[in-house]
Amino acid sequence: MRSDSPMMPLGDLDLLDQQVAQALQLDGRAPFRRIGEVLGVSDQTVARRYARLRTSAGLRVLGLSDPLRIGLTPWFVRVRCTPDAAASIGEALARRTDTRWVSLLSGGTEICCLTYASGPDTDADALLLQKLPRTPRVVQVTAHALLHVFFGHDLSPLSRTGPLAPEQVRALRPPPVAADGEPAVLGEEDRRMFTALAHDGRTPAAGLAALTGWSPTTVRRRMAELRACGALYYDLDFGTGVLAPEMRAVLLLEVEPAGLAAAGRALAGHEEVAFAAATTGTANLYASLLCRDARALYRYLTGPVAAIAGVRRTETAPIHRTLKGPGPYLAPARGRRG
Repeated sequence: MRSDSPMMPLGDLDLLDQQVAQALQLDGRAPFRRIGEVLGVSDQTVARRYARLRTSAGLRVLGLSDPLRIGLTPWFVRVRCTPDAAASIGEALARRTDTRWVSLLSGGTEICCLTYASGPDTDADALLLQKLPRTPRVVQVTAHALLHVFFGHDLSPLSRTGPLAPEQVRALRPPPVAADGEPAVLGEEDRRMFTALAHDGRTPAAGLAALTGWSPTTVRRRMAELRACGALYYDLDFGTGVLAPEMRAVLLLEVEPAGLAAAGRALAGHEEVAFAAATTGTANLYASLLCRDARALYRYLTGPVAAIAGVRRTETAPIHRTLKGPGPYLAPARGRRG
């Protein structure tokens, strides 16, 4: 929870607010003038709606790095704790700069998160091999490397079911990222820029120039290079309670190796899936789910998931509470829990 002020649910926002939000989901740094041209309103109107979304819906545009595109190995980590310890251990994990999507699972007795190894600014190896296993009241730690992403970086339903017409989506969506290519090599200036963009993905080029020592022109050129190779992408974060789907869950599938790619592509086409990736381990396909309620989750598991060929075993863990999303950790307001 980032504020004591109540956040407005996404479905209660008017049509133009939802259109602006989806436009930013497609391209977080799209100029307001370009968004206005696509939506048929002025750039001043888009700027006012953006400011209102920041206050009424807690909207943040985040500029983030794709670990696989900068030479890092993402790890999906599950930590089983005693019930009295999960919240405090989860918050300690959320405060780390090398974690994303820290959540409490299974009624608050288990934590899951993404962390990163093999980078100059991370000690994820020490976290996985030393710190977590030795933490009091930690019962079990498992970690599996993410090998290939089939769909998504975000958990926003706007990416699939927003109000924009298909031609508007095509006008705003940036060019696709090349599937292959060498990871980008980041310098110290790049890291300072990523740190700023993770807090505000729309930080002006002049502000980024002051942080990096580059000229604004160099900043724009470097961001274009990083985005073209997939190292930089943009995501949205909302205040607690803004997104309508309340039933979130982690889905783990054990799939026959010959059918893994096809199963991943199948998951990527499901509306309920916000993120899907191949992993190491017996359960070799991981997905984050967004469903309207428990009945919708049941229909999804017994329908589209059951129809995927080659699945040997499934495991579903409801998400009890999300402590940290894709961006930097924002501590809960005093006396409140998100």
